[in-house]
Amino acid sequence: MSGLSKTDADSCRRLLSLISDDDLLALNDTVTSKMIAVGSTDEAIQAIITYSKSSEELLKRKKVHRDVIFKYLASEGVVMPVNSEKHQLVKTTLEFWSSGKVIKKAVSQPKEACQKSLVENGSVSSKVMSDGLSDVVILGKQFCEWFFQLLNSQNPSFGQPSQEWGPHHFWGDVRLRLRVFTAEENMEEFLGAELVSLRLQALPREECLIFNPNLEPHGLRTLSSAHGLVVVAVAGTIHRGQGCLGVFEQVFGLIRSPLDSNRWKMKFIDLKVRSQNSIQGTEEVVSPALTYTSSELQLLCS
Repeated sequence: MSGLSKTDADSCRRLLSLISDDDLLALNDTVTSKMIAVGSTDEAIQAIITYSKSSEELLKRKKVHRDVIFKYLASEGVVMPVNSEKHQLVKTTLEFWSSGKVIKKAVSQPKEACQKSLVENGSVSSKVMSDGLSDVVILGKQFCEWFFQLLNSQNPSFGQPSQEWGPHHFWGDVRLRLRVFTAEENMEEFLGAELVSLRLQALPREECLIFNPNLEPHGLRTLSSAHGLVVVAVAGTIHRGQGCLGVFEQVFGLIRSPLDSNRWKMKFIDLKVRSQNSIQGTEEVVSPALTYTSSELQLLCS
């Protein structure tokens, strides 16, 4: 009989789905003392959950690697410093599961429902976003949660099914400016929904990048204009596999489309990437903060 509650079991199942097949089968052998033979990864996950004495014991297993827990927390919107040690990630995960936030997400408003309300219906919550601009802070945070979950799902190694990506999320004349700082600055610019969509999708799909936004106040800022333009700026870290490549800052211009069910669509995007070699000090990598000032963002609203 499993020592995990139903809620913890469901959460562990999502986390275990991020583990490689080989490690999952090895973990099953360890947890069950090789007494349970399994024929698939689904059976392995079920056996691991059934024979684990507690969530903490499971998370501390050697085959539950640090990067798996980090990736799981990122997929749940829990931002952690990229240099966090495994014991810190385990502690945060257990606190997250015991907080009730997982239950709330699963029962009252699934993540998919939140994404649908934002992108398809053009509103985030009828109580706090009745006019779409009354609380731009909530809009900015929920947009970032939706966008980076969608973008990261294009990476085959992210461990989650690829979600629907395409030019329909952008205005037809959308502009993307991509600046990469390594030893020197390189800039690319793309115009049009098709080109912008393909270039952004290539970041996770072809270059195998994963974006981890910092949704804390010093990493996220949202402004709006009287004409309906919302500017969302966010900082974060970029990863490939188990390595942190550097930090990013991304600015989005969002405008509703009255001819497309009043959905929010991206009008412009400015993505600035700095490699780890170009960063001075370590604090930025641990907790990246926006370097854009409110005045600079306000200019984009004018």
